[in-house]
Amino acid sequence: MNEMVSVIMPVYNAEKYVEFAIDSVLAQSYSNWELLIVDDCSTDLSVGLIADYVEKDSRIRLFHTDKPSGSPCEPRNVGIRNAQGRYIAFLDSDDVWLPDKLEEQLRLFDDVSTAIVYSNYEKISEEGERGQRIVTAPSQVSYKELLKGNVIGNLTGIYDTEKVGKIYCRNMHHEDYILWLSILKKGYVARNTNAVHALYRVRKQSVSANKLSVILWQWNIYRNIEKIGCLRACYYFIHYAYRALLKNKK
Repeated sequence: MNEMVSVIMPVYNAEKYVEFAIDSVLAQSYSNWELLIVDDCSTDLSVGLIADYVEKDSRIRLFHTDKPSGSPCEPRNVGIRNAQGRYIAFLDSDDVWLPDKLEEQLRLFDDVSTAIVYSNYEKISEEGERGQRIVTAPSQVSYKELLKGNVIGNLTGIYDTEKVGKIYCRNMHHEDYILWLSILKKGYVARNTNAVHALYRVRKQSVSANKLSVILWQWNIYRNIEKIGCLRACYYFIHYAYRALLKNKK
């Protein structure tokens, strides 16, 4: 397989970390990729740092939003619209991929029923120290299984546009979860490499989402976005709540 992978990276004031993210794409053992970096009106040195990479490697392209969007959704959509590859992957500007990520994940797309491939990932400190915690996920999930809770780390997910077309982010909470659901709803499955292929940076200034807000949005996804009946929504919500409790105990 030698199909191109389009890597979408939204950036906003990421001067401290963006070089680590870009370098991790450059270090991939699979070389047929393009990196579409979309700046969301940064006010720091991010754009200058990125411009140096653009000048040195033609696979890296820089785009800009017209105005600050305040979320990664619009920058991701700009990247998706301009993507030329068969596969679309996401990497935030403060996270890192391990060198074999793309190569190992692309192998799993040989299965005709697979539209998404993801992996486990490791949490790292703000300073990049490893050994925090490894986040594992099931070997495979269907649409119905994914309704019980999002197990696909966005920094690990890749989807196949030849099978499902270009799928865009919806500008709302849990936009990555909604995107994965919309793909699997077409009847495909998502598969895990069952290995760690990415590092997720836990930022100290990150503010945890209000738990009530998260709960309400999960219910909103069931009822208003996925259009699931009340009884079925309750069934999935119970599974979601149980998984959330187990996650919080870890």
